[in-house]
Amino acid sequence: MSPANGPVSHLHTLSRNLQRRIRSPRTSHSTPRSASFIHSAAAMSATATIPNTRKPMPSALTFNLEAKCSTTKARASTLHLPHGPVQLPIFMPVATQASLKGLTPEQLAQTGCKLCLNNTYHLGLKPGQAVLDEVGGAHVFQGWNGNILTDSGGFQMVSLLKLAQVTEEGVRFLSPHDGTPMLLTPEHSISLQNSIGSDIIMQLDDVIATTSPDHARIKEAMERSVRWLDRCIDAHKYPEKQNLFCIIQGGLDLELRKECCEQMVERDTPGIAIGGLSGGEAKDEFCKVVNTCTGLLPEKKPRYVMGVGYPEDLVVAVALGADMFDCVWPTRTARFGNAVTSFGALNIRNASYANDFGPIEEGCQCICCRPKANGGLEITRAYIHHLASKETVGAHLLTMHNVHYMLAMMSSLRQAIIEDRFPDFLREFFNKMYGDYSNIPQWAITALKGVGVDLLAD
Repeated sequence: MSPANGPVSHLHTLSRNLQRRIRSPRTSHSTPRSASFIHSAAAMSATATIPNTRKPMPSALTFNLEAKCSTTKARASTLHLPHGPVQLPIFMPVATQASLKGLTPEQLAQTGCKLCLNNTYHLGLKPGQAVLDEVGGAHVFQGWNGNILTDSGGFQMVSLLKLAQVTEEGVRFLSPHDGTPMLLTPEHSISLQNSIGSDIIMQLDDVIATTSPDHARIKEAMERSVRWLDRCIDAHKYPEKQNLFCIIQGGLDLELRKECCEQMVERDTPGIAIGGLSGGEAKDEFCKVVNTCTGLLPEKKPRYVMGVGYPEDLVVAVALGADMFDCVWPTRTARFGNAVTSFGALNIRNASYANDFGPIEEGCQCICCRPKANGGLEITRAYIHHLASKETVGAHLLTMHNVHYMLAMMSSLRQAIIEDRFPDFLREFFNKMYGDYSNIPQWAITALKGVGVDLLAD
């Protein structure tokens, strides 16, 4: 074992610290301090070409493919999950700490949301695994009757915490509360997600920025993600109730992505995610990765592109064959006074809206924009402008609007796929968003032309 990995006794200490901090010793998910947390040096030197000898994993979802665009790779489908059906393609809002900032569960449901994200790392720290076990999971804890997807927590530790270090065992980091050394392993990530009770759980993967120039490290991360998936599968206690998704890695190297797709598809998880994107790479590189991966994935499994939230990115990724997306952007931008509309993001703090008594977006059916006669609040841009820099209510109202806009956009997109008019939807979307075809970014033009849609054609 290399010095960087440290002696086994030290790793046991880190595991015990993590259990004390994030997990109750009384939990039913307690795992012996043995091979499930500490892997041998031989395992560390393994390559990505690992034979898959496991039996097929049980699935707690049903995926019904309902329509395919005759021009692009876009699909319309329904994902039946333990807490109800979800129509795809879908955008999933992010409720990091079991709450969408500023909204009650009822208000979130009013936006039309059927599937949202919770964050394993944050819920593991607070309220902690013992509380989640005692209350019966995150659905009960937050009063949410819809579906929940949890990420593994690895990305947050690598991106948010100082001195985070990835080893074969897992991700080492320092507690944000008191600096205590901790270690999150694939087994522990799954144990936490089992306690959360989410409908979709994600494997712990080795995340590295796509902009990294270190090709050897990118290859290592891809291969390690495959090995960690095997450990996640072995640790998953409730495959008949929770759906484990694998995560494709490989940076911007299409050959590594292809190799990872092959390895992950062999594991036959209920769904497949494309990870490691939206990290600063050029949009044309993003599109190449998504297009390459979707071309290698099974047709009858959901495809989830992680961390994507700009409307134009979503519609292009759908055209490239993706089904599911998440991002904090629509809710975060609301807190800065920005409304997401068909014509782009509007900064309602701008003085030009002080006397604008129209809705946030004409024709929007969210509770904020809808007329009172139709059960809405009939909120005006002027009122949001008045609140935006003074009262938190302004951010709450914009959050409801923005989430509703994203979900309604995906619903309209889905209907266009079903009616086989998705190319027309794309042209109308980009014409509205950019005002003139000459303003449409080249990356979108190129990506869509690659799947048969010429945005510049008359």
